[in-house]
Amino acid sequence: MRTLVLLRDAVLRSQPRCVIRSARKMYASVARMPTTEHILLESDFRQVPALRDARTVHARIEFRSRLRRRILQLEIIDYYYLSVRSHSRSILLEYVLDLRFVDAPRRLRHIAWRWITVSLLIALAPGIAARIDSSATRWWQADWLPVCVTLIVVWAFATLVAVYRTTETVSLFSTHGAARLLECTGGLGTFYVLRGFMKKLAAHIRLASAARRRTKAEHLRDEMREHLRLKEIGVLSAGEYETAKVRILDYHSPAAQPPIARASTTL
Repeated sequence: MRTLVLLRDAVLRSQPRCVIRSARKMYASVARMPTTEHILLESDFRQVPALRDARTVHARIEFRSRLRRRILQLEIIDYYYLSVRSHSRSILLEYVLDLRFVDAPRRLRHIAWRWITVSLLIALAPGIAARIDSSATRWWQADWLPVCVTLIVVWAFATLVAVYRTTETVSLFSTHGAARLLECTGGLGTFYVLRGFMKKLAAHIRLASAARRRTKAEHLRDEMREHLRLKEIGVLSAGEYETAKVRILDYHSPAAQPPIARASTTL
C-alpha cells in the first residue's frame, strides 16, 4: 500500500499544477464516498426447473370452477417447486414458484350475507301474503299472482348471486415481500377439495424454507432475484414488484432486527 502511495505522489509531481489540484480533489472525493452494498440481480440465478424438465412429481391436483370458467392445475415438483397452470376464460398462464420464498397457504371464506338475507325475505314474502289474504278466491285466480311470479324470478336471481359471491379462496404470498403469487377462488367446498394437496404443499414449503441460504446477504439476494424473475415472466406487475422490493429491504434492514440480533452482528 505504501508503494502505491509513493507511486501516486511521483506521478502527481510530474504533472502541471492544475492537473495536480484536480487529481487531489478527485482522490479526496473518492475517500469521502460511503461504502455501500450492491445486489447484483442479473447474475448467478438459481435455475428453476420447468414442468417438462421435472425429475419428480410429488403431488398434483386439477381444480375446475365451471361457474367462474377457470381451470387450475398445480403440481409439486423436485421437492422445492410448485408448477402452476391457470386457464381462465381466454387467459393462459404457466409458471413455477420457488417454495423457499413462499409463505404457508392462506384460506379465506367470504359469505354473501346480504344476498342470502334478500333471498330469504323474498322466499317468505308469498307465504306471508297468502296468510294475509284470507279470501276464498283460488290462488291461481288471485290478483297478487303476477306479483308472486315476479318475486319468484327475483328470488332465483338473488339466490344465484348469493351462491356466486359466497366463495372460498386459497392464496399464496411471498414470505417477506407479501406479493400475491397464486389465488384459487371457488364456491363452497373448495377447501374440502384442496385440503389434501394443501397439506402436502405446506410440508414442502417447510422443507424448502430449511434449504434457504444461511447468510443474510445471500438470502436477501436470492429473495430479490426470485421476485425479479416473477416480474419478468408476468406473475407480478411492475407496481407489485416495487412494493415487494421495498418490503423485503425493510425486513432485512438493521432497524428491523430485534435488539439481540443487532447486538450479535456488531460483536
